Amino acid sequence: MMAKFTDDMKAEVARIVDRYPEGKQKSALIPVLLMAQAACDNWLSPEVMDEVGALLGLEPIEVYEVATFYSMFNLQPVGRHVFEVCQTGPCMLKGCDDIIGHIRSRLGIGVGETTPDGLFTLKAVECLGACGYAPMMQLGKTYREHLTPERVDAIIEECRNMSMA
Repeated sequence: MMAKFTDDMKAEVARIVDRYPEGKQKSALIPVLLMAQAACDNWLSPEVMDEVGALLGLEPIEVYEVATFYSMFNLQPVGRHVFEVCQTGPCMLKGCDDIIGHIRSRLGIGVGETTPDGLFTLKAVECLGACGYAPMMQLGKTYREHLTPERVDAIIEECRNMSMA
């Protein structure tokens, strides 16, 4: 876990802040949180969020409000592969509950949990904006769409194989 931002990271924060009008450094919060999360094993501790706030001249609560609102921020350690299954209307109508149940059964974890080997985390999230491809999930930077139990099994194996390489 990162204790302090490096000089390079602080320079990047300054570049990000410079994109916004004077006095609007709060606009840089999401990109700076994403940068911090990437540098901290894909999660944000309270200490890291406090440091982000200090760098941007924000109160800690202003950082926590944003980090707790968006599902893209992890507030506890997560596995190497995070399955973010959409659970809003269209995905629900197309069976996301069955997909979540299948993943829970296959991996032996509940929503918000990580497998003991640290390989997988299951999250149920709000709309990912791909309603026409329901049920779907985000895995890293990619969407996995039209999920079925068989497709989920193939994704799990794909992730396991990537982790062994």
